[in-house]
Amino acid sequence: MQTPRWSFVLAGCLIAILCKNLPANAQVNITQHGNHLSRDGLYIDPAFTPASAANLARDTNFNGSIVGNTYAQPLYIEGGPRDRAVIIAVTESNNVYALDATTGNIVWQTNLAPPAPSSAFSCGNLSPCGITGTPVVDLPSRSLFLNAVTTNRVTGLPDNLIYSLNVDTGSVNSGWPVVVSSNIVYGASVFTPKTQGERGALTVIGTNLYVPYGGRSGDCLPYYGWVVSVPISNPSHVTAWATTAQGGGVWAVGGVASDGVDPFIATGNTFSASTWGGGEAILHLSPSLVLSGTTNYWVATNWSTLDSQDLDIGGSGPLLVDVPGATPSKLVVALGKDQYFYLLNRTNLGGITASLDKFHATGGSIIQSAATYQTSKGTYVVLANNNNLYAMRITATSPPKVTAVWTNSEGGRGSPFVTSTDGTNNVIVWGIGSENDNRLHGFDGDTGTNIYTGGGANELMAGTRRFNTGIMARRRFYVANDNKVYAFTLPGQNVTSITLTNMSSVANGGFRFTFTNLPGALFNVFGSTNLTAPFTNWPWLGEATEISSGQFQFTDSRTNSARFYRVTSP
Repeated sequence: MQTPRWSFVLAGCLIAILCKNLPANAQVNITQHGNHLSRDGLYIDPAFTPASAANLARDTNFNGSIVGNTYAQPLYIEGGPRDRAVIIAVTESNNVYALDATTGNIVWQTNLAPPAPSSAFSCGNLSPCGITGTPVVDLPSRSLFLNAVTTNRVTGLPDNLIYSLNVDTGSVNSGWPVVVSSNIVYGASVFTPKTQGERGALTVIGTNLYVPYGGRSGDCLPYYGWVVSVPISNPSHVTAWATTAQGGGVWAVGGVASDGVDPFIATGNTFSASTWGGGEAILHLSPSLVLSGTTNYWVATNWSTLDSQDLDIGGSGPLLVDVPGATPSKLVVALGKDQYFYLLNRTNLGGITASLDKFHATGGSIIQSAATYQTSKGTYVVLANNNNLYAMRITATSPPKVTAVWTNSEGGRGSPFVTSTDGTNNVIVWGIGSENDNRLHGFDGDTGTNIYTGGGANELMAGTRRFNTGIMARRRFYVANDNKVYAFTLPGQNVTSITLTNMSSVANGGFRFTFTNLPGALFNVFGSTNLTAPFTNWPWLGEATEISSGQFQFTDSRTNSARFYRVTSP
């Protein structure tokens, strides 16, 4: 259904000073995989109630055309070109796109280098191989970081290039890219581009960028598990950590997680290791990638058996979870190809030791990223396996335990994500029917009851990949698939014509107006000093605030000249 739109143009003629800040709740940015450093996959929006979500519909007017296969999660960045929000999408063709978040049209696009063909590698299942891992944006520097694979023109071997782009223009920042090649060493471990792969999400912690590397499908040797660190202001200074035994790849789609200070990673199986060499573990590294003391790593006691059976602890990546009332309350969840859910003490991982709890979660390997959320009934982790989602609850006890709560079919193999109206209420778990029914599915977070069952013919997607996950911003979902980004919206709002009232200057030199309309509706405000400029060039100023039921107000604190306003819904 086409959502109705009303607009009103108003000239605010006043003398004003420029104020630097938008309203406190004006900007929304999704800068990394899972939305937060913990990789929780939680998105908050008051509009996403179960009743509204049940009628979710794809925006068929959203263009979203891109070129290339897509495994990475999209990102959402506001305050970009002309102050418009953009969706960042990357593909295996080494294409990087910024799409207008409303129309899906291309704002800018960059091809970084020709992707590497499958013949450039000793093994693997990507053809071509370009950008696989989810990028990350550092908002203070307005920089987008990603790893792109290409073929070296001189040697004919693959190169991993760590790029920094201006997120508003797509141009490559000075001093980049960083070439990750055989000159990267850690002890006796040497980075071998022909056998290494980069699938995990990148992370910025403080002023450092962290990029994880593992092997390739088929486990051709030699490769190691790596984390490469690059200061975002000094790309010439590269440090690294690696497993000492061959294998142990840091390959999980969630990549590097963090508590806001230090990086956490999960490693896979190593090969022919008689003593532990870094594999089958959760590692809590320092910002400088130093690993010291048994409090900073955990290894399954049966690591050698897991190695021999190719059952990686690092199949899903570390998930950082806080459980109020539990002792300990700061936890790490590890999910493995061995089908188990491991619960760990984040402040004392303990070395080669038993976990706080070990729970047989599924009947197959866990290799998608997981998500976590809280409701009035407790703290949950939801994971994917074999077309199903599984929700587990962590008890607020000493020590905490894991219990199974519900399971339901997501119709495919996507990685789950979660929405809530405020962080704990109206929680909906979302899954993608990747490589199967190619639809979105929504479930009640406490019970697993179906809320959204995929929609109709228009809601069918194409080119879904098994590791894909979605994001939510401004009451819209975005899913990046092969050759297309899809947008989904809540049902149309039956708003009435907008009449602005109480128009006045305010003490800080800004301009304010109010209007009455449908309670709970969304209204966007755009402004321009040129009434004849195309509306696509009008900067988005923010959302009108509902100050009481059906009564909306907007304050423009950035006015420094006469300005025209347009209020639209949605």
